[in-house]
Amino acid sequence: MKECIPNLRDILETGRKTWENAAPAELRTAEICGAARSCLPENRLLRADNLGVMKSCALNGQSGAFDLIYADPPFFSRMNYGAEIKLKSAGGTTLPALRREAYSDAWDGGPEAYLRMLVPRFFGFRELLSQTGCLWVHLDWHAVHYVKILLDAIFGEENLINEVIWTYKSGGVSRRRFARKHDTLLFYAKTKNYYFKPQQEKSYNRGLKPYRFKGVKEYRDEQGWYTLVNMKDVWQLDMVGRTSAERTGYATQKPEALIARILESCTREGDLCADFFGGSGTLAAAAERMGRRWLLCDSGRLAAINAQKRMLGLGAAFSVLADAGADADGAGPGDFEAECRAERTADPSKTRVTLRLLRYGLPAGSALPVDARRRPLVEDALRSDPLLLVDYWSVDFNCDGERFRPRICLCRDAGGIEDRCESLIEGEPRVAVRVVDIFGNENFKEFAVRAQDPAF
Repeated sequence: MKECIPNLRDILETGRKTWENAAPAELRTAEICGAARSCLPENRLLRADNLGVMKSCALNGQSGAFDLIYADPPFFSRMNYGAEIKLKSAGGTTLPALRREAYSDAWDGGPEAYLRMLVPRFFGFRELLSQTGCLWVHLDWHAVHYVKILLDAIFGEENLINEVIWTYKSGGVSRRRFARKHDTLLFYAKTKNYYFKPQQEKSYNRGLKPYRFKGVKEYRDEQGWYTLVNMKDVWQLDMVGRTSAERTGYATQKPEALIARILESCTREGDLCADFFGGSGTLAAAAERMGRRWLLCDSGRLAAINAQKRMLGLGAAFSVLADAGADADGAGPGDFEAECRAERTADPSKTRVTLRLLRYGLPAGSALPVDARRRPLVEDALRSDPLLLVDYWSVDFNCDGERFRPRICLCRDAGGIEDRCESLIEGEPRVAVRVVDIFGNENFKEFAVRAQDPAF
């Protein structure tokens, strides 16, 4: 990366102007989840370019509104990332792994292009943070040293609070070097008045024996004697394991325990947090569990779909917004068939609606991402289980034709996916169904239903 060093001044100046002249995103509210029909939830999940979203926030009165911004951008690893999906047939047979692409971290313009992408966003972060707010930038050895120089210039080197090392055990090793088992989190404050709540951790005594110092409170566990001290800047936390219930399958997913520690240290309940490189949605999930308000943004179809499923699973109330051109990267909507029935009840004001999902097929022209020799096995499984590729589906029983407000969401788990649901509806039902497959393709259909007298 040494060739970009002489250009750092130009990278900063150009980045500042790019932020100042950035066009706001043209966002539309596509879906409202988990909220009363009269409400527009404050928590937001956006599928759009983050620079345009940040500019929209700034122009809509949210300059200085965010108490914490966590950024987990591409690492300049020069790799393309995906995830392997393992499915089981109706008979319980594990099928060949299917691969879905998540995002590319390969840069045609080299390191300079990578840094020129980041810098306007760093200027945006500074504008959006409150006077007591903090920024956490998550990177690794590839580019963190260059990014630190740029952040020192933008936020002021005096506002670098910590360089936190997150060390973990997972991943591969090499016979040519020491194993690379840590990431770096750069913790900056906007001003000297930043909010911070120290966390405590165990510090084991030498020899694991009691010190018995006057005024020092000591504790004992199965390992030995320890005291409680303010947490150090090296954190050992496990990555998300292959069998963890937290695992979404999204490439480069970070553990909730890591984000929860950041939130506990730098925010209070009710504070507004954001992740503009949203990925698998870990910031939103941790914030939801901890009573923080959140905004999550990612331009990738797969990231947005995964994050939405994750937040639906938590029962969160949130709005889904998308840029007008956000669907341009998709292969087209998948095809599905559903059966919808409506029956009158003894109460003339209510109707029982029953919906059954019958079949799902990939968008036209899409191929299964599996080795040609193993494709027949997957195709046979699809014939016996026509919903095998459905990740989740949701239903709005009172669709208004403008915003989709699902009342029911059914997600795939280890046992498969439910193909039937029903609900008791006030008034005349107007049913809309959204189906999302494991590759991030989606389709939406409305069903004309007319209540019938129940069969006796």
